[in-house]
Amino acid sequence: MALRGGFVRLLRGQAAPARLQRPRQAHSVALVGAPFSRGQKRRGVDHGPATVRAAGLLQRLAGLGCQVYDFGDLNFTQVPNDELYNNLISYPRSVGLASQVLADAVSRAVAAGHSCVTIGGDHSLALGSVSGHARQCPHLGVIWVDAHADINTPLTTQSGNLHGQPLSFLLRELQDKVPQLPGFSWLKPCLSASDIVYIGLRDVDPAEYYILKNYDIHYFSMRDIDRLGIQKVMERTFEQLMRRRQRPIHLSFDIDAFDPSLAPATGTPVLGGLTYREGMYIAEEIHNTGMLSAVDMVEVNPLLGASQEEVNATASLAVDVIATCFGQTREGAHTAFDELPTPSSPDESDSEEQVRI
Repeated sequence: MALRGGFVRLLRGQAAPARLQRPRQAHSVALVGAPFSRGQKRRGVDHGPATVRAAGLLQRLAGLGCQVYDFGDLNFTQVPNDELYNNLISYPRSVGLASQVLADAVSRAVAAGHSCVTIGGDHSLALGSVSGHARQCPHLGVIWVDAHADINTPLTTQSGNLHGQPLSFLLRELQDKVPQLPGFSWLKPCLSASDIVYIGLRDVDPAEYYILKNYDIHYFSMRDIDRLGIQKVMERTFEQLMRRRQRPIHLSFDIDAFDPSLAPATGTPVLGGLTYREGMYIAEEIHNTGMLSAVDMVEVNPLLGASQEEVNATASLAVDVIATCFGQTREGAHTAFDELPTPSSPDESDSEEQVRI
């Protein structure tokens, strides 16, 4: 599979930063588009990267003072005759190969010193983004913000969609429960149960619930958020991930974590999701750790909005989350304003006034 345009320059170490930036740099951010949809069956999510970019992502990050490297979209080669696995699992070879390409891309971006933002595409892509990140940062912690747990195995899934299974392949404790899928021979588990915290769950399958409970995976459902408040949820999240040591954070954010009234253009909406304020608070607190190293923004599907207004609202929300991860605040962006101007001295003003008279 080939990489397009700018990303080839990254692989050669010759990428030039995007022009839209301010001299003062807050972060060096690599944008990687992953227009992939075969982790699920609904058309349109492969248009997610273009839709999020069109909503002003590059300009927003540059306006925050980030040095932005946009390496375009990965080019995923179609896999012919990608037959079902076990008469159920859809497009295993396509998902495996696409995730391998993404893993290589994310690994190189992080190795080059960038914070890597992967714009999906469906959530099966986290197979690649987390794996690639872990090559450079083997002790990373993952914050998975989603309505769904995405931790079914190929033997417990009811839908057969791999976007509902990525964490089962990444978790070391589940490896004796996960069969070897065609196209997945490159993939090695890179996370332990203690490395993951979920936020926003409200649609969890029975087998997933069993895994969460029996493997002691930390999660905060929407009920937990209602009960504790988002501030306490974030405090406990960092206590879980950072109590032993500071480590890089990988934020994997499915736009369906938000309530469908805010993010309607997505494939598996579930009522009762995050409010705008809760979503921004999550991103603000992750930014404030100074440890954010990679972000996934997935499942924006412009073909599923009932109107252009719904598509625009969903894409704008995705941009807000990413921008907040890199320093946008609800008090306003402050990075470009260094000091207040001072007036000329009174003597100079008096002299100039006498000359004028």
